[in-house]
Amino acid sequence: MSTTLAPARVMVCDDSAVIRGAITRMLEADPGVRVVAKAANGQQAVEALQRMAIDVVVLDIEMPVMDGMQALPLLLRTDPGLKVVMASTLTTRGAEIALRALRLGAADYLPKPSSTGLTPDDRFQRELLEKVKGLARQRRRGPRPTATVPLRPVSLLPARLLAIGSSTGGPQALFTLVQGLGRQIDVPVVLTQHMPPTFTPILADHINRLDGLGCAEAKDGEPLLKGRIYLAPGDRHLMVEGRPGALRARLTMDPPENFCRPSVDPMLRSATSACEGRVLVAMLTGMGHDGLAGTRQVVDAGGTAIAQDEATSVVWGMPGAIAQAGLCHAVLPLPALAGKLREMLRGTRA
Repeated sequence: MSTTLAPARVMVCDDSAVIRGAITRMLEADPGVRVVAKAANGQQAVEALQRMAIDVVVLDIEMPVMDGMQALPLLLRTDPGLKVVMASTLTTRGAEIALRALRLGAADYLPKPSSTGLTPDDRFQRELLEKVKGLARQRRRGPRPTATVPLRPVSLLPARLLAIGSSTGGPQALFTLVQGLGRQIDVPVVLTQHMPPTFTPILADHINRLDGLGCAEAKDGEPLLKGRIYLAPGDRHLMVEGRPGALRARLTMDPPENFCRPSVDPMLRSATSACEGRVLVAMLTGMGHDGLAGTRQVVDAGGTAIAQDEATSVVWGMPGAIAQAGLCHAVLPLPALAGKLREMLRGTRA
């Protein structure tokens, strides 16, 4: 019996006919996606959803009649399982609204290259397709077990640093993880999320509002204090220097790695050296394999890694890479990750 899924059913909602057409062409270039509806404003989108089955909506923010933020709760009320991707401009205001939408139930965001039209952009199309297809797959399959992967025994060395890597689907996953961690973490936390420079300060601010660990973009040379999250700024690698108990951040413009800056690998390499291997890695949803080489260095030096499972990941690329390489102590659903991290940071062992 074939397990191939039918094409993802997508609605594109944007007040610009040019942008609707461009996004539709990008999506339908992939046989795994079918655009079943187009809407010029939020009201049309809600009406279309009431008439037909849709998996994912690509929803513009600024539109006449009913904008994206007004439409979002109505769409989710009509179909609570719907996946909504907010399409925002690459501006501070666009980033703020998009990330606020994530906290209100949107599944992900997508920064548009231009507010007036979309020129051919391979990177934008790749990101659009990976998010739409990943979210549609998540909606249709529901919870399912991750394939069995080899697991390692937990390191006997208490961690001196928690290092988190994430990409596609990451902001939503980070909100869940940070809320689960609470306020009492006795090590510094460094975080690399693949994200443009306009968005990273807004992401740090939203994480900071979750009533958990404080979060801010890392500053070059600042001490890394326990119980705080230091986020890699967009277009800068976040490195860790110093020694356990006296760690500090270093920001660099070194070349991109894995096509990314910031990249997870240099953060993990530097952390391994500064912490003498006493690093705990948490790898969240994301495309590609950024973090694989760095996690291998952490584990080879005596550290520990855990990964988000396939069922709860939008894209099981980054966490899947370290899981399938046999580098993980545990591979868990997103809601279970925070509890496992707290347990491991307390020094307990399964």
